[in-house]
Amino acid sequence: MKQVMEQLGLKALLQINPETAHGLAVTALKVGLAPTPGPVTSGRLQTQIAGLDIPNPVGLAAGFDKNAEVVAPLSNAGFGFIEVGAATPIAQPGNPKPRLFRLREDHAAINRFGFNNQGAEAISARLAARNKTTGIPVGLNLGANKTSSDRAADFAQVMKLAGPHVDFATVNVSSPNTEKLRDLQGPMALAALLDGVMQVRGKTPVFLKIAPDLTDQDLADIAKVATDARVAAIITTNTTLDRTGLKSQHRDEMGGLSGAPLFDKSTRVLAKLSALTSIPLIGVGGIRSAEQAYAKIRAGASAVQLYTALVYGGLSLAAKIARDLDVLLAQDGFANVQDAVGTDKARWL
Repeated sequence: MKQVMEQLGLKALLQINPETAHGLAVTALKVGLAPTPGPVTSGRLQTQIAGLDIPNPVGLAAGFDKNAEVVAPLSNAGFGFIEVGAATPIAQPGNPKPRLFRLREDHAAINRFGFNNQGAEAISARLAARNKTTGIPVGLNLGANKTSSDRAADFAQVMKLAGPHVDFATVNVSSPNTEKLRDLQGPMALAALLDGVMQVRGKTPVFLKIAPDLTDQDLADIAKVATDARVAAIITTNTTLDRTGLKSQHRDEMGGLSGAPLFDKSTRVLAKLSALTSIPLIGVGGIRSAEQAYAKIRAGASAVQLYTALVYGGLSLAAKIARDLDVLLAQDGFANVQDAVGTDKARWL
């Protein structure tokens, strides 16, 4: 019954303003209208990232639950792990609306939200109140305020406040929607930023999220800095500024492009980075089927994350991808998903 309701709701949501639709989707989770099949798992799907046990390698990317309002229902939606945020030290409204656009013909989206969120204190309070003895690993995406004079310090500030209440934290220097934020991906700036975060992280694993619009030298620099800083995982990748081949009327909107057109580019970056480092990688970008999740894993990802595909396929897509991935692993004779990691890397290099 919930699946029928989801499909009807999805059809209705696709007819209205996308940011309004997103707010209604969060409300639906709050009142129990969204599908919550519970953890999807098997011996093949169970794995670890940064010492964290996850029931399956299909995660939710940051951006859906920006303010950690629906952690409990999302933890029962079939994902193996979820990431909330991004959180900045001070609450901020983000960029002017409209700032989210569906590109239906391209099965994609463009956003220029600009880290709109209720601030680290409010988000941390919700994370502190969650039941940490049940559910799946929950991480927080760390951001910097638009008006900050020391953005590197912003990341450390949010880390110090929220770190004790999450299972991992992600340094997000790859959003294209905060001016000059991506400049922090340069080796010297990134090393200094990560050092500040590591000093206050306690025992919380720190992940790093990178952009897809990087040169081979950029990737080599990031791999070295991340290794030296003892980053626990690298999320590969955030949205892109590339607009190659798009058909939608919204193709020229400013912001980061996510969804199907990002799949090949982000997977190539993933494979290249996998050849440069032994740090576990989390593949993000354009996944909308188990076959694509499997391709990311075989290109070098230890786990994957979804977001834009849920706009078109609904929240139940996460459980479906996890179950179908289990079948694909079995068909190829893999006893566990980690056995498949990187087995087809050469195809993308």
